[in-house]
Amino acid sequence: MALKQEQDLADVNELSREAYIDERMRSHNRFYKDIYNLLYTINDFTIAAWFLVGSVFFYFESLKVWGVTLFVLASFQFMIKPTIRLVHEIKARRYYGEEYDELTNQS
Repeated sequence: MALKQEQDLADVNELSREAYIDERMRSHNRFYKDIYNLLYTINDFTIAAWFLVGSVFFYFESLKVWGVTLFVLASFQFMIKPTIRLVHEIKARRYYGEEYDELTNQS
């Protein structure tokens, strides 16, 4: 374990904070990416469901208001898609920045 920390510290000393963060983001743990990809996929699936059901509702005069409501809901969910990716990017960069700060303060 100590050898790994020494190697990390040697790597940190060769990189700027931004370069370190960029490098860590490239090798970002798949587990964390999978969580955000799952959220993204669930969001996509529900968008498709709202548009499909809303489209069917348009065949029936009595359900058109519900159809429009589902279209509005799905359109709102389109705004959620980039938000999920942005939150992931910000949180991961913050984490790796703090990791860099910790490693450089140890030396």
